[in-house]
Amino acid sequence: MTIILKNKDTLVFDDFYFKCSIGKKGLSKGKREGDLKTPKGNFDIDCLYYRSDRIKKPKTKLKTKVIKKNMGWCNDINNKKYNRIIKVSKKIKHEKMYRIDHKYDLVIPIKYNFKKPIPGRGSAIFLHLTKNYNFTAGCVALSLNDFLILLKLVNKKTKIRII
Repeated sequence: MTIILKNKDTLVFDDFYFKCSIGKKGLSKGKREGDLKTPKGNFDIDCLYYRSDRIKKPKTKLKTKVIKKNMGWCNDINNKKYNRIIKVSKKIKHEKMYRIDHKYDLVIPIKYNFKKPIPGRGSAIFLHLTKNYNFTAGCVALSLNDFLILLKLVNKKTKIRII
């Protein structure tokens, strides 16, 4: 089954409708690093990353990984690990996975620019949490309650369509 981003504030999966937020500058076929746009297209989803110190392991059919303090997501266009999970280093630009806020207590990477990443085409595009539905930097964000419901419905074959 496919998760569908129906419009800028509605995510649909099966019979479920979830309020969501997307990139501040809307949707784009020509996503670029730092443009604040959510990429359009059909994408696979990755495993679930979660903060075990804040949330017990959620019920899901997805593979799960605990977020550790030294985890980051490389957004350094000059690094060969661009758009990959990395061990945090001051030498590599990255998005912190272990955050003070709660946005990344639950995170599912959307496999955009994923298999053979092209530097500068965008990185760290996630399904993550929101409390206030403010715009994101290009991700899709859901409330904790809706995210937990979605986790029970999805599996490793689930895709996301952003149109």
